[in-house]
Amino acid sequence: MKTSSTILGILGAAAAGAFIGVLFAPDKGSNTRKKIKDKSKDYGDNIKTKFDGIVSTISSNGKDIIEEGKSKLNQVKDDFNAIKDEAKTVKTNY
Repeated sequence: MKTSSTILGILGAAAAGAFIGVLFAPDKGSNTRKKIKDKSKDYGDNIKTKFDGIVSTISSNGKDIIEEGKSKLNQVKDDFNAIKDEAKTVKTNY
């Protein structure tokens, strides 16, 4: 969690710096607004791409965990059935 907070902090600082730099640049208002709009779109696209990657990773890891859980459950069922069969054999012999 610390790494993601650090990355978000760096991205936020970079965005704020770019925004302030554009605002104080000696340019016409229409050009400044266009630059702000373009930078905002770039940052939005970048954040969306990173977010999609994180969601994909979480989804993939979740599927792996579920598959591992199913495998463990099946192993427990097999062990239980083996013990049950052994108990029936012991009961029959006595």
